[in-house]
Amino acid sequence: MRIKLTVLPGDGIGPEVTAEAVRVLQTVAGAHGFKVEIKERLIGGAAVERSSSPLPTETLDACLDSDAVLLGAVGSPRFDRLPAHQRPETGLLLLRRALGGYANLRPAVFYPALAACSPLRGEVIRGADILIVRELLGGLYFGEPRGVTDDGGAFNTMRYSAEEVERVARIAFDLALRRRRKVTSVDKANVLETSQLWRATVERVARDYPTVKLDHVYVDACAMHLVTNPKRFDVILTENLFGDILSDEAAVITGSLGMLASATIGGEVALYEPVHGSAPDIAGQGIANPFGAIASAAMLLRHTLQLEQAASDIEDAIELVLKAGYRTPDIQSAEAHQIATTNEIGQLVCEAIAEVVDLRHAYHAV
Repeated sequence: MRIKLTVLPGDGIGPEVTAEAVRVLQTVAGAHGFKVEIKERLIGGAAVERSSSPLPTETLDACLDSDAVLLGAVGSPRFDRLPAHQRPETGLLLLRRALGGYANLRPAVFYPALAACSPLRGEVIRGADILIVRELLGGLYFGEPRGVTDDGGAFNTMRYSAEEVERVARIAFDLALRRRRKVTSVDKANVLETSQLWRATVERVARDYPTVKLDHVYVDACAMHLVTNPKRFDVILTENLFGDILSDEAAVITGSLGMLASATIGGEVALYEPVHGSAPDIAGQGIANPFGAIASAAMLLRHTLQLEQAASDIEDAIELVLKAGYRTPDIQSAEAHQIATTNEIGQLVCEAIAEVVDLRHAYHAV
């Protein structure tokens, strides 16, 4: 098997963390007998500096010709004064729309080794394992009309069709079938017509999944439950804006945004990226947390290539490195740990993959 992968390092810490994710992918590819063919292209501020466009044509063409896309991060305050069409974030939104991915998957999993890094008590988060499924191409971020008014005001439009809701709901229910068979749909149906449509459509889809339990929660209540009782959730399904906010809040379960991976699926080419953003204040210092990018590579193997064992090997390797006490500064706690650079974490994960594979082979040989 040969994988055609386009890598978009982007801005800030993006190049640092994607380099380690690629190294881990190459390592697990060698262990499992497949090859990764990589093309690297520009996006975001890095692309603006070269071509004045945050998404050059050659970048988009390479992405559309790939099996999957691995993104680092985009954005920096120094680009904030550019016209909207040149801002790095515009390039990312255009890429998402062009690739057609409408479902963003963001897992938030409790790591026992990081219990002390969370602001929440261990007994609250221990055992939490949540998958947030966020609709990605509708709602306020893409709704029209939008703009500014002559009197100095501004407006956005939240808009959804039943078809948009149904397609992302089906992904959530399908994923729930492979997990603990529960979907929590998050909306604001007491005040928003779009949420009333959302709820009615999700209930209709749920009839096709009789073994999956469905419940509904208002977004403000969901935000509270995420920090008071996150173990009540399995799959959380919600619209674009709510999902953006809730998935970042879910970082309290892992102890840091740097631990969060994501996948954008549903289109012809899936997009994988860590959640943490470009973090320009720490770029180039070798202290960025690459675990989110590495975990995104595992999601790539699982969701695009159906290589479940290879994906699990990466995830098991991450846990081994954490158990051994290695940390980047964002997940350092009062306990004694060994601080490692971004590059060192990548190397440690690669070494742990070899250990995981050897242990599995030894187990099967018994």
